[in-house]
Amino acid sequence: MSGGEAIPDNPPADREPPSELESGRRLRRLPGHGGRHDLIKDGVGWGLTARLAFQSLGVVYGDIGTSPMYLYASTFSDGIKHDDDVLGVLSLILYTLTLIPLVKYGFVVLRATHNGEGGTFALYSLICKHARVGLQGQPTIEDEEDEEDEDQKNEVSKDAREMASRLKSKLEDSQFAKYALLVASMFCAAMVIGDGVLTPCISVLSAVGGIKQTIESMTQETVVGISIVILIGLFAAQRLGTERVGSCFAPVMCVWFAINGGIGLYNLLKYDPSVVRALDPRYIVRYFSRNGKEAWISLGGVVLATTGSEAMFADVGHFSVRAVQLSMCVVVYPALVLAYLGQVAFLTKNPHLVADAFFKSIPGTLYWPVFVVAILASVIASQALISGTFSIVQQSHSMGCFPPVTIVHTSSKSPGQIYVPEVNWLLMVACVAVTVGFQTTAGICNAYGT
Repeated sequence: MSGGEAIPDNPPADREPPSELESGRRLRRLPGHGGRHDLIKDGVGWGLTARLAFQSLGVVYGDIGTSPMYLYASTFSDGIKHDDDVLGVLSLILYTLTLIPLVKYGFVVLRATHNGEGGTFALYSLICKHARVGLQGQPTIEDEEDEEDEDQKNEVSKDAREMASRLKSKLEDSQFAKYALLVASMFCAAMVIGDGVLTPCISVLSAVGGIKQTIESMTQETVVGISIVILIGLFAAQRLGTERVGSCFAPVMCVWFAINGGIGLYNLLKYDPSVVRALDPRYIVRYFSRNGKEAWISLGGVVLATTGSEAMFADVGHFSVRAVQLSMCVVVYPALVLAYLGQVAFLTKNPHLVADAFFKSIPGTLYWPVFVVAILASVIASQALISGTFSIVQQSHSMGCFPPVTIVHTSSKSPGQIYVPEVNWLLMVACVAVTVGFQTTAGICNAYGT
């Protein structure tokens, strides 16, 4: 060494200890998955994936998990007019839930991560990586080396490569296409952020409103006030970071999904097990034939079954692709299917209670425990879109499409777990304003469906 400098035997005292992912064993990538968050250790990969999957329950699925509280009330805002209408709507819900959250996001969209990150701008950056469609002077999200790019190219057929090459040439030669892609990405990101404003209001108002079933003297103004306090507390907790928030919320969401699945199964067996015939898509055709325009309008309520699905992609950078897929397939999807089946079984015998189907279908002795968990779940429901909004803001800032903001990395183990103070407080103000302005879930649901 020049200058006679000695090499220290020990690392500096202020150096952070290696993370669990970096110490002890060789790191490798999960086959078919890219990004730093899909690095696992030989021999314990699935243990780490299971832990991340557990944490993801408290961050990703709160939104879609609380939809059973208000979906049927929103869909049948004018009541159930025909006995088979509930079966038609159930069929719509089951196929929508299967095709969009499970198939589309779980097994298609999650394959399009960029450096382990999801979200609209990650997808846009991935396109820019393979085609020169970025605008001149526009920064791009830094690429990580992807050792499997060549293998993935070899798996694509010759015809598909030729088609991709032609499309790539057209995109690169069209200035309009470049601007259109960027504007579309910004618009989609704005829609997700807008979802992050509406969803917390719907979830919290729906859960708190359940108390009116037993305390009839409670006014809607009181419900709104309690909801605002809960929302402010949720946003105040964001500074703790995704890992801490997820670890605290995940057990609650596990209980919540168990409750939904358990009560759904109970109601299904007690009231009408034959509602499983709604798997026949002909009930959808008959529903539209019977109700015409009103059936199309009711789709604004049906789509609430998928609310928060985009969080699976937007929040994947906080966890990993396999973790999100595991939690969706093993816990979330089965519980939601049972919940929707059980509520329809209940409604076949009690169609006049559709406005409060969720709380009315709870067995009497379980009402208060379920109500408490429902309040907690509604708070957690907001977390998915809040975390997703943070990720989208970070990506859009990296692309030069967002003003300078403070980005705080809240975990040394998962670089994708971040907190953006300015965005957090702006979301809080917007949520409080929407809650005060609409007062009830009906108006917010209409805005969401529209």
